[in-house]
Amino acid sequence: MHVLFPTGRQTKDALTAALSGIKDFEYEIAVSGEIASFLTPERLKDLIEKHPCDAAVVSGMCTADFSAVAKETGVPVFRGTRHAADMRLAVPLLLSGRLSVSEPADTLLDAERRKEAQKRLVSHEEEADFAFSLRGVKFGGSSRIKVLCEIMDAHRCAALRETAERALASGADGIDLGFGFDATEDDVVRCFSELADLDCVLSVDTLSPALIRAALFRADLIFSLTAETIPLLSDDVKKAGAAAVIIPRDGAGLTESVAAARAAGLEMIFADPLLQPPLSGMTESLAGFLPEFGAPKVMGCVNVVELIDADSPGICAMLAASAAECGCCAVLISEHSDKTVGAVSEMRRAVSQMQLSSGRPYPKDAGVDVFVIKEKRRRKEPAPPYESVTDVSGVPENLTYDPKGSFRIGIDGDKIVAVRRGHAVRGRTAEEVFAAILAEGGVSLLDHAAYLGRELYKAELAIRFGRSFEQDGAF
Repeated sequence: MHVLFPTGRQTKDALTAALSGIKDFEYEIAVSGEIASFLTPERLKDLIEKHPCDAAVVSGMCTADFSAVAKETGVPVFRGTRHAADMRLAVPLLLSGRLSVSEPADTLLDAERRKEAQKRLVSHEEEADFAFSLRGVKFGGSSRIKVLCEIMDAHRCAALRETAERALASGADGIDLGFGFDATEDDVVRCFSELADLDCVLSVDTLSPALIRAALFRADLIFSLTAETIPLLSDDVKKAGAAAVIIPRDGAGLTESVAAARAAGLEMIFADPLLQPPLSGMTESLAGFLPEFGAPKVMGCVNVVELIDADSPGICAMLAASAAECGCCAVLISEHSDKTVGAVSEMRRAVSQMQLSSGRPYPKDAGVDVFVIKEKRRRKEPAPPYESVTDVSGVPENLTYDPKGSFRIGIDGDKIVAVRRGHAVRGRTAEEVFAAILAEGGVSLLDHAAYLGRELYKAELAIRFGRSFEQDGAF
């Protein structure tokens, strides 16, 4: 097979280096112009006629439609990677005939990595041994660390069902309902009844024996029993077939309390050494997770994630790594505050990354990551060449309003809205909203078009990253 790689003068060296040493097929690199992404169908047809080939692989940055060229020349035209330096990674796709005529190769590569990682996770979980299972969910043994989402003050949550379903859709293996001491037994019954038909692990999170008893008609797991409450509740917990999390309290250590739970006839037991918040004993308490207590360990991460002003993705990744090193079988996470919205998904990705990295020295290149803003490898793309330059130093003070009228831009759930004179244009991306505005003849000035593009894309980013949006404000 002979493959033609059209590229630009700026990227020829990078593409040459990327393909150097490949012996699986013959190839030729042809310069199409200054910039590879500016390749036109006419220019590609000309290159194919001058450089006969069995297939052509254009830059993944190209936006032109080359289907007519492929039909006319009989040479299939595929999309390579967006960046020339990555093209070697796409060679297996080329050899197996899996390159796309429309999707950049790195998009396919990312999808394949994610798909393969997911297959490995599913396969491992199906074959994993375990200490015990709750509603078909494995805990302990070689199974994946499970993620439980705590809904604090569940009796005061106005959208309890919606919140629980959203957490499950985000990757939670179970829902933990927390109740403060102002909650009543009727509150507990109401909350568990509302979620009773969900096919997932439900746990009750309280130290009150009365509230625990009220939840046992549906609770699969109890957070938490102590040396004082074990004698009071062990018979009820056994009768309900529930598992129990044991914590150190009432003057008794965790090893002693776990032994007391065993002696009381409890078989499905978790041990929770209790993780303390940052600067309040966190490091010392982490060390307390290293010993074995004769029961699978649970790490409650809520206090750490909620009580530090730092982005939650990295915090979740470090806690997941700590839980894996300490042999924990489950972690508890919450989305109680605005800054931790999305933490369930972040923690699920983090524990999956740890599982995929088992047997490897570091959790890198596992097929799953917890990146949100930063990128793993920053490409050093050269600036486009230019012969003259205009340095700008500010925006003109005089503002001319578009005769077509102004828009108020905002966010409605997961959609962008642009409102003018009571009529809204609504969509999921800035591009489609702006296209609809243009189709309606809603813009007549170029500076207004540029302004709308900027504000609409800010709104799109705000939705993507779960941030607030303010028109004309900084992102």
